[in-house]
Amino acid sequence: MSGRKLHKLTARTVESAKQGRHADGGGLYLNVASTRKSWVFVYIRQGRRREMGLGSAATVTLAEARRKAEEARRQLADGVDPLEAKKAAEREQRAPAFGAFVDDYLETMRASWRNDKHAAQWAMTLGRARDKEGKLTKRGYCLGLANLRLDEITTDDVLKELRPIWNEKPETANRIRGRIETILDAAKAAGYRDGPNPALWRGHLALLLPRRKKLHRGHHAAMPYSDVPTFVAKLREAKGVGAMALEFAILTAARSGEVRGATWSEISLDDRLWVIPARRMKAGREHRVPLTERAIAILEHAALLRRPAAGDDSEALVFPSAKV
Repeated sequence: MSGRKLHKLTARTVESAKQGRHADGGGLYLNVASTRKSWVFVYIRQGRRREMGLGSAATVTLAEARRKAEEARRQLADGVDPLEAKKAAEREQRAPAFGAFVDDYLETMRASWRNDKHAAQWAMTLGRARDKEGKLTKRGYCLGLANLRLDEITTDDVLKELRPIWNEKPETANRIRGRIETILDAAKAAGYRDGPNPALWRGHLALLLPRRKKLHRGHHAAMPYSDVPTFVAKLREAKGVGAMALEFAILTAARSGEVRGATWSEISLDDRLWVIPARRMKAGREHRVPLTERAIAILEHAALLRRPAAGDDSEALVFPSAKV
């Protein structure tokens, strides 16, 4: 390129140039389209023809375009691809830190999650837990990634977060890995990263971390169905809200969290129905539970223990903790 004639154009020819591509030499061209003029640097890299835009001729003068082209030729002489160097510089200027990007991601996705608890779990595992005043705390995981730019995060950075807890807290570690992978995928979609995801499991981290044991904690042993009547009879002899709540869970086949969070607004004794709203269901859909005679009796007894409250107490818990 250096042997070719340079500086073929003049300011006047740039101003009067008609539609087409006009060479200034050394790979620099003035590209004239129907509505605009722009500068382009054309070069061959590893047998491939590449083009790099140098800006609009309305804002970049001929002299400035020549300086940019000269810098590109120097990079080529040093073995550097000028277009890739330009992209890297642009990413460096605009790629946010992991923590800042997580904050934006959580705010964007919050509306699509089932409840605030789900959002809080994401925040905690990604090091973005906040106190009551909204200030970041030093709780949670991924604190080592928080100040790293998205395009700088490597496999080693991810492993530093996962290895200390991989065997001790396998379920938590796997959730964190999956959430880091999601965040970095979103960063790539936003143009902040290139290349493979360093948190990818299959074919990547699976080769560097031991496979998690399935059912690490194991399941509780199931009670033989023939023993259930005796167990329920003992429950009815027990005193306290906990015993009532457990029997109610058995009768309704509900999850323990659904029973603990049940409020009087969800209960209709007249219709003999318990309607659990979608926001409290794991599947995200409203669940309607018909109530048996015994379930109604438990609720009527719970109502007698209902604590008086000022105003409408329909959101009071059916089975409140004795410590509250």
